[in-house]
Amino acid sequence: MLTPKEQMEIIGRGAVEVISEGELLRKLQRSYSANRPLVVKAGFDPTAPDIHLGHTVLLEKMRQFQELGHEVVFLIGDFTGMIGDPTGKSETRKVLTKEEVLKNAETYKTQVYKVLDPYKTRVRFNSEWLEKMSAMEVAQLGAYETVARMLERDDFKKRFKNQQPIGILEFYYPLFQAYDSVALQADIELGGTDQKFNLLMGRSIQRAKGMEEQVVLMMPLLEGLDGVNKMSKSLGNYIGINEPAVEFVNGELTGMFKKIMSVPDELIERYYELLSRISIAELNDLREGLEKETRDPRDAKKTLAMELVTRYHGPEAAQKAREEYETIIEQKSLGSLEATLPVLVISASSEPKSAWLPHVMKETGLAKSTGEAIRLIKQGGVKVNGAAATVPDTNLPPGEHIVKVGKRRFYKVIIE
Repeated sequence: MLTPKEQMEIIGRGAVEVISEGELLRKLQRSYSANRPLVVKAGFDPTAPDIHLGHTVLLEKMRQFQELGHEVVFLIGDFTGMIGDPTGKSETRKVLTKEEVLKNAETYKTQVYKVLDPYKTRVRFNSEWLEKMSAMEVAQLGAYETVARMLERDDFKKRFKNQQPIGILEFYYPLFQAYDSVALQADIELGGTDQKFNLLMGRSIQRAKGMEEQVVLMMPLLEGLDGVNKMSKSLGNYIGINEPAVEFVNGELTGMFKKIMSVPDELIERYYELLSRISIAELNDLREGLEKETRDPRDAKKTLAMELVTRYHGPEAAQKAREEYETIIEQKSLGSLEATLPVLVISASSEPKSAWLPHVMKETGLAKSTGEAIRLIKQGGVKVNGAAATVPDTNLPPGEHIVKVGKRRFYKVIIE
């Protein structure tokens, strides 16, 4: 086991806040001296079936704790998931059924082992203890905190001010999450910065129960592909860990590799720090190279894409995804994309202008109208078989043609 000081350096990587570092160091020192692993808890409510790279920020930190020899508890909030975490919500969330939550939980268990060591991970469900609480025990749990304390939460405060309803059940959510820490006797709890109120509540309830308070370690919320908002499926700016390494949708290259290459340059260092498994020394070298512009951001993203796609899909899939990306995006060739292109077959004798390029573009959906098609052609945004089409009054001859509009929209057209 590494020394407490060495562990602190690894644990602190990427963390936004630790409450408190002094307590963490003391826990690590005690653990090191007694050769007793710390209990590290992170809870996930299975309110949706898919895990994306934003979720893996916590999972990667859990994996680091595993490698340091500590006991990691992956807590599935099947009980709290039915309530729904009110954090960041402007209205009361829909209550999920037990069946919906358990179905999502099963997919979570499968996905998390792509990051965590299955032999070193304790999976628990908080229904194990929360469902067994009597009415009196639930009432007593509510006695630990005041309405005034609950209204300190920004989301509750805003809703109260705007006279939006707040369910009593929502007040209980942070109390239930806090009780999870009591039930598991957690030494450390991990969470995103948006979970600070709930995480601190765990310390309060543990203290009220006469237990040593858990250390709270908060990780940042990973920005999505838009570079602004946190990664979220509802915003469409996410990269799912189960999505294909490479795929073609409507004649456009997409998939995990391509999406990682689309990450804004200013977020490269952040993605490396939170998602990559390179050493701290390598991370510092990357940071220095990007700052001094001696490291090409595109090459850095390509290396990260290879690492992450290999992790979730294997080395062969990663290599194939890279080759497709370089062929289609960098070399501007079709590669295997051609086999997936939608096809339109036109009989040139069916009507006088059936092979007229603007008409073909309208029929394929590459343009909304012949007028828009003419404008795109004049602007130089259209290619036929790799050559720029700049004359609107063009008729496609018999045979197969690849019509391309913009950077990524393709269609195969067969003129008979």
